[in-house]
Amino acid sequence: MRKFCIFFLLSIIISLTAVGFMRDAKPDGQDVATTKYLRMHVRADSNETDAQAVKYYVRDRLVEYLTPLVASYETKEKAMQGVKAHLGEIAEIATRALRNKGFSYGATASVEKEYFPTRVYDEYTLPAGEYDALIVRLGRGAGENWWCVVYPPLCFVATCENVVYKSKIKEIIDRF
Repeated sequence: MRKFCIFFLLSIIISLTAVGFMRDAKPDGQDVATTKYLRMHVRADSNETDAQAVKYYVRDRLVEYLTPLVASYETKEKAMQGVKAHLGEIAEIATRALRNKGFSYGATASVEKEYFPTRVYDEYTLPAGEYDALIVRLGRGAGENWWCVVYPPLCFVATCENVVYKSKIKEIIDRF
């Protein structure tokens, strides 16, 4: 019975969140929820094979660091403040990861407004628009990038065959 009650409460929370996002939709169906997310780009130094490969290694180190940090924030504004307060550590983690793989260039981190195209992954759609974003540049930052959503705390990690969805709420539901 206790598991049922917890599952029921989580379902209500998820439903109310979905209703809140739907309330922000324009009459023509275009979503204006871009202000609800803090996204992230990890930009490779170049499109060379080694630079692209190390981008994913750096990404893994950053996601490990950011996931518990951002999960503690209750609003996007607090998440942005927290991320901005940790930009030095974020750049250092990325630089250390690069050094561990033998790269001599470093990394920078900043929070900027940036245009993103529409992204659709399974049933998740993020509309095109201008988003606040954590930008991590590896070296020149001139190569293709990897992206995710830092807040709310979910990240899409593209693999060759599918997309994996990471979320604190999903982790709780999966335990039951």
